[in-house]
Amino acid sequence: MKHSTTVPVKALPSAEKYAGNGPQYQRRFHVMAKPTGSACNLDCTYCFYLHKEELLQQEAHCNMSDEVLENFIRQYIDGQDGEQIVFSWQGGEPTLMGLEFFHKVVKFQKMYQKPGQKIENDLQTNGILLNDRWAEFLKEHRFLVGLSIDGPRELHDRYRLTRSGKPTFDKVMAGADALKRHGVPFNALVTVNRTNARFPLEVYRFVTRELGATYVQYNPCVEPVDFTRTAPPLLARRYHSRRRQPPGSPGRSRRHRHRLVG
Repeated sequence: MKHSTTVPVKALPSAEKYAGNGPQYQRRFHVMAKPTGSACNLDCTYCFYLHKEELLQQEAHCNMSDEVLENFIRQYIDGQDGEQIVFSWQGGEPTLMGLEFFHKVVKFQKMYQKPGQKIENDLQTNGILLNDRWAEFLKEHRFLVGLSIDGPRELHDRYRLTRSGKPTFDKVMAGADALKRHGVPFNALVTVNRTNARFPLEVYRFVTRELGATYVQYNPCVEPVDFTRTAPPLLARRYHSRRRQPPGSPGRSRRHRHRLVG
């Protein structure tokens, strides 16, 4: 990233309202960090996020720099006065940042952690890059992992494919096996689509018994909404402008829509 932006986190008026007598309001909030932006190593048919780069005023695939990472962690911790602070790492695919990036995450968190604070991390991943090294790190630093999987092989591989159109079930299961070998707790995130919605018991039994997930979250895949009708006018005009560019032009990329697939 060539340029970085830091935004000071100021105390909310409600947090300072009762500086003397009366109840105190804690400054607590939750942020999902996306260090890779919308970049991902999969090309899931139902994904609504991959086209988001078209809306950004920056070059494609801008990863979070060390400077931005440190400032984010410092400001996030300084902006809260609760005892528990949770960092959520999502994407895109956050593991594309590499394991060294998350070593820096832990380093900066320890650097700015205040006495009495408990810092926790959760990581949402498609599991493709998980291996023993990742699992050892996640176990050591007590990360909670959310693993995206849509059920047994024939249901998962219906839509969750690589960019070259290859199935991903075996790689996801290999990542899950690495987590289990090292005792890393993980939850399953299932996208409910037109295919696996017809087999609810099969999906449930798979993720709870064969996969061994601690918890399961089900996200429905919904019908498309035209972005240009719901976006603010400025973003809608920018989106239309980029869509009019010929294929291969700067700023023009494949459009992905959030839709009910089948």
